[in-house]
Amino acid sequence: MSAYNPMPRSAWIFPALAVLLFTAVSATGYVFTLSLGGLVFAIVLLVILFGTVFAAVHHAEVIAERVGEPYGTLVLTLSVTVIEVALITTIMLGDKPAPELARDTVFAVVMIVCNGLVGLCIFIGGLRYREQGFQLSGANVYLSVLFALATITLIMPNYTTTTPGPAYSALQLGFVDVVTLALYGVFLYTQTVLHKDYFVHERGDGGSGETHLSGRMLAVSVVLLLVALLAVVLLAKKFSLVVDAVAAKIGAPPAFAGLLVALLILMPEGVAAVAAARKNDLQKSINLALGSSLATIGLTIPAVGVATYALDKELTLGLSSQGSVLLLLTFFLSMLTFGTGRTNVLFGLVHMVVFAVYVFMVFVP
Repeated sequence: MSAYNPMPRSAWIFPALAVLLFTAVSATGYVFTLSLGGLVFAIVLLVILFGTVFAAVHHAEVIAERVGEPYGTLVLTLSVTVIEVALITTIMLGDKPAPELARDTVFAVVMIVCNGLVGLCIFIGGLRYREQGFQLSGANVYLSVLFALATITLIMPNYTTTTPGPAYSALQLGFVDVVTLALYGVFLYTQTVLHKDYFVHERGDGGSGETHLSGRMLAVSVVLLLVALLAVVLLAKKFSLVVDAVAAKIGAPPAFAGLLVALLILMPEGVAAVAAARKNDLQKSINLALGSSLATIGLTIPAVGVATYALDKELTLGLSSQGSVLLLLTFFLSMLTFGTGRTNVLFGLVHMVVFAVYVFMVFVP
């Protein structure tokens, strides 16, 4: 995007449609049901919601191009995380209890990103360029924080004795929230101040990837980004009703809702990561992928934890034995993949196989 390229119409049309749809539904008091009218509403809602999410990411990318790396991918990641928190919190606090949704969504994000998205980016880049390089120091920082946070939030609850089941007590959850936010905050300080060079890698094509945007374009994108994020938050409740109805109709397992939410919020970010890999900018793909996983755990878990505590809702965090095995496998595989600073097709294929196993196990546990 440059200052001379016009803004895509979809970048402002979909946020406007989202606001109009929410206003119309609220004014008429429409209640979603499994009927022909409900099917039409669900299709319209999903199209507008997807379009608005893509619009939000587009404006985040415009802002990212002005501020440069690593701030750019950070803006994009935080924008997507706001959408994720809105969707998870809205569904969890709905009429139908969903104490496992935050766990299932966070786990789904980690598996989609660290196996599906990372694998696809490395695979595509390997086919196109044989090998691609990245900053080994930056990858190590990402993985060390990600492994620690994932273990504390998704595995440790299974081994506490204060409360029964895979859940933290209120005191434990509060402590974990503080520790998680603190560790993520230090990571951000490291990424943006102390060691910015860890997260920037010269592109293989010799390009810097920088563009010059006008102040007017930047201001418009900031405003439309806020509108798009607000629109997604407003429509999250309507989306949750559709998810519940569809899951009940097809008899989907509980983890289906988490997988669906994760796919929705990661789709535009995934497109950006794959596009970067195709341009031989694997570093940006890694920043987007691993950065989104970190933000998901570092921000979503504390936000949902505070919401559930304030509203006296139950929150289940501990993974099943099967999920723990897949998570640990992802840890070990990621250490090998990002251990040399170079990747190839085989690494990407192995990650995609693990992701395929995860998706299969969601439906056939």
